[in-house]
Amino acid sequence: MKLRNTALLFLSVLLLFSLFGCSRFESFQNAIEESAPESPDYIVKEDGSSAEFESSIADREESSRLPENRKLIQTVSMQVETEDLDVVLEQVESKLATLGGYTENSNVQNGSAHSGKRYRTAEITLRIPAAKLDSFLDKIGEITNIVSSRKSVDDVTLNYVATESRMKALQTEESRLLELMEKAETLDDLLTVEERLTDVRTELEEVTSALRVLDNQVDYATIHLTVSEVKEYTDTVEPETVWERIGAGFVESLKSIGAFFVELFVFLVVAAPYLALLALVALGVLWIVRRAGKKKAAKQPAKQEANKEN
Repeated sequence: MKLRNTALLFLSVLLLFSLFGCSRFESFQNAIEESAPESPDYIVKEDGSSAEFESSIADREESSRLPENRKLIQTVSMQVETEDLDVVLEQVESKLATLGGYTENSNVQNGSAHSGKRYRTAEITLRIPAAKLDSFLDKIGEITNIVSSRKSVDDVTLNYVATESRMKALQTEESRLLELMEKAETLDDLLTVEERLTDVRTELEEVTSALRVLDNQVDYATIHLTVSEVKEYTDTVEPETVWERIGAGFVESLKSIGAFFVELFVFLVVAAPYLALLALVALGVLWIVRRAGKKKAAKQPAKQEANKEN
């Protein structure tokens, strides 16, 4: 009887400890969940470049309270011409150094050869401080002939605000998790906090990286510059009247004819040795044919006399 009462008492005590432990563990998990502050929903793009609010009425209200300093990404694409590519590239590098910009990539290609000179093309991607973009474009207009130019501006203010808000929320949650880690009394509690802390730090690193990319894109404008080395600049002013169009077309035709004869002359001079050799071969063949014809003509009277005698 004593043994039975002792066993019941032991089981009761064990049950009470289990209930107390489960209740305290659930309370600790609730504390971890509550440590995550509320933050606006967002979407981080696959390239990590930006984040954006989900579409909702609250988002539209938030956008109306955005700061005056907009976050703008500026991109310029230009096609220009020059008579001396080396000079232009040198001046571009000098202007870049003055403005604090840099060359992201550069590719120079040899073009077609005309009149003994080879005309080249350079394709360059430049990064210029956004505040100094107009100064650089003015310099390009001074040293080259601009054939075409296109500028696009992408407003990423909403994306920037979303990313920055999420980063601050994650930083706050990280601090609270570190406080909970110091209060953890059991191994299970410690592992639970560490698991959540790892997830928070991973996401925080991604969001921070996305914010840095946005900062770089906003602070530095991107210029895609194509420089063509030409003999004569392209006329970017379109003729207005019919007579102006006729005159421009007639002049262009004369230029084309002149260029054709120049190229023909260059070809004849360059190919002169081969043409001389072909002429000698043709003269040799002609001499052999004529000689054979003369021999054949000389044999004809003798053959006719022999036939008469027969």
